[in-house]
Amino acid sequence: MNYAKVKKTDVANGPGIRVSLFVSGCSHHCKGCFNSETWDFHYGQRYTEETEREILEALKPEYIRGLSLLGGEPWEPENRPEVLALVKKVRATCPNKDIWCYTGYDYERDLLRWIDEGSTEAAELLDRIDVLVDGPFIEERKNLKLAFRGSDNQRLIDVPASLREGRVVEKAEW
Repeated sequence: MNYAKVKKTDVANGPGIRVSLFVSGCSHHCKGCFNSETWDFHYGQRYTEETEREILEALKPEYIRGLSLLGGEPWEPENRPEVLALVKKVRATCPNKDIWCYTGYDYERDLLRWIDEGSTEAAELLDRIDVLVDGPFIEERKNLKLAFRGSDNQRLIDVPASLREGRVVEKAEW
């Protein structure tokens, strides 16, 4: 997996001060995407154990609320192994940090289907995420008044509650 950037003090992609990993590679190609250079799976730098250590170290300070995963597309099959490995290590070493993940995929139509089809990777990844911002960016539905998302079709999904209740539970506005 390649990545475009690690932001160690991000305040735009989730509540509080966060560490954000922008992965490379996205097949959605949303019109008006703010990060279209990351569509290319070869863009940026190779994600390595050193990158992972850098992220884990950046998450340690008390003032860091959590990790945000975006891109590109963290849920692309090519990116899932490294994203899952990182999320597992974050859960093990920083259990009090929350994890947000942005995806152009749809929670019910895509992620749950992959799990139903037997993707243990998708199941394990979803099980370790606190908030999923799902759905493609739709330029015609762009709304600058929304917190932590670009268009009004995108949802802030409380993943643990959704998995527990067997239905989508959206987070309240921030």
